Amino acid sequence: MTSDTLRTPGAVGVGVGPFNLSLAALLAPTGFDARFFERSANFQWHPGLLLPEATLQVSYLKDLVTLVDPTSQYSFVAFLRAHKRLYRFINRTESRVSRLEFNQYLQWVAERLPNVVFGAEVREVRLAEDRFSVQVDDRTLHTRNVVLGTGLVPNIEPWSRPYLGNEVFHSDEFLRHPIDATGRVIAVVGGGQSGAEVVWHLLLDIAHLPSQLVWISHRANFLPLDESPFTNELFNPAYSDYFFSLAPDQREILLSEQRLASDGISPVLLQRIYDRLYDLEFLEPAGRNVRLLPGHEVIGMQHGSAGCDLTLRDRWGAPRRIRADVIVLGTGYHYELPDALQPLASRLTWDRDGFPVRADFSVEWDGPPEVRIYAQDAARHMRGVADPNLSLMAWRSAIIANSLLGRQVYEVNGESSVFDFDATRN
Repeated sequence: MTSDTLRTPGAVGVGVGPFNLSLAALLAPTGFDARFFERSANFQWHPGLLLPEATLQVSYLKDLVTLVDPTSQYSFVAFLRAHKRLYRFINRTESRVSRLEFNQYLQWVAERLPNVVFGAEVREVRLAEDRFSVQVDDRTLHTRNVVLGTGLVPNIEPWSRPYLGNEVFHSDEFLRHPIDATGRVIAVVGGGQSGAEVVWHLLLDIAHLPSQLVWISHRANFLPLDESPFTNELFNPAYSDYFFSLAPDQREILLSEQRLASDGISPVLLQRIYDRLYDLEFLEPAGRNVRLLPGHEVIGMQHGSAGCDLTLRDRWGAPRRIRADVIVLGTGYHYELPDALQPLASRLTWDRDGFPVRADFSVEWDGPPEVRIYAQDAARHMRGVADPNLSLMAWRSAIIANSLLGRQVYEVNGESSVFDFDATRN
């Protein structure tokens, strides 16, 4: 690779999470001169939530590449084969892959890809006439294509922001804040998958059980992820194209209706938590040490020497106060414009769901048409509930790869669906 090519790659990737890693894996065999930069020293996939008992909510076949290139050397099955554990994996009774093992797979791919650079941060992206000027640490690259893969950022509720630290933190940072829960009151705020995983983790540690665990959710109940087959059709390329063809107000209606297709708790995990509560109350010395408060919204907080006082309001307007020693925020994620793109902010439109994008996931902006910004995991409002999910990761990356290459290297059209969608409408 010449220094000239290094200074003028065909595309620059900003951030290396699973989505840009997928694109890098699909581009690697084509010879396309992309470079993907990640400021971390090595691949990290939500390290604060890599709990030993956590599992994926999707099939392992929805890996970086398999659904568009089943023969790829970067597939999950290829990872298992390379580590001499494929037969053992087949003989397991657990159908879902642990997040720890999937993270091993992602790290294995990252180490093998020639177009991924760790320990290098994209600090600034500017428009320089007919191309981007990209500052990567102390050097400058020029390219016509930038691919954003910085992912979502944690939602930090206003009432908690002044108190963030070792006693108040987002679930995304759970393992970065090791706590001894023994004899303490722990409050988990949030009724989604992350909150449930933290609750399950705390309940499993019999030697360090809290004196009380309070689980708070604004939802009416602790609701399951809808994993039924017809709902899973929402994670099909055909549905994503159909959703893209709809008017904005129609998309908003569907997103509201389909929330539990992507934002519920795995039914298996709900059952495990329920069973564990039964055992703790009736079969073990702990007794009834868990308070479940669905239908409650946190509206305020005060932090003092005696702990954290949360002010709650139930769905009927009645107030309640809870005192806790530690508060874990399982409050979800949203999109933010990466700092590196601030020089282009006035030429872009975005919100907490991401950007307006074209069919090839390039962002609509007022720059030259031949200079493109592609967005990964930033088009939920245009592509549906599957956009932040791993399910369509390989398919979206294949669309972006084809667009960058200017030809169809990967087949991305014509996928069968049980529904009869009219994806040709305007």
